[in-house]
Amino acid sequence: MIVIIRRFFYKDYVGLSLWPFIILKNVHLKQDAVLINHERIHLQQQQELLILPFYFLYISEWLLRSLLYFDTYKAYQNISFEREAYQNEINMEYLETRKRFSFIKYFWSH
Repeated sequence: MIVIIRRFFYKDYVGLSLWPFIILKNVHLKQDAVLINHERIHLQQQQELLILPFYFLYISEWLLRSLLYFDTYKAYQNISFEREAYQNEINMEYLETRKRFSFIKYFWSH
């Protein structure tokens, strides 16, 4: 389910997945197939980790990488969940062929 909440986002962020919702900054983003696919990948990640562990792992990895890089945005870009979503967001069939826990291979590789 897609929800529009304009004032929910920090800076240039435009989309977010909070299972079972995709939250967007404005209604026009509903037409952005790549963004929606990116967020759907996150929904799949959240579901296979039973939701709450996903958020715990996501925040933990972000904190760890923030300490490693001394850069919170670079840390965000290198979270395994984000790397999987960014690398596969243009493949509209990705979720049909994706193996469970695919984000794990993005944890160590660059």
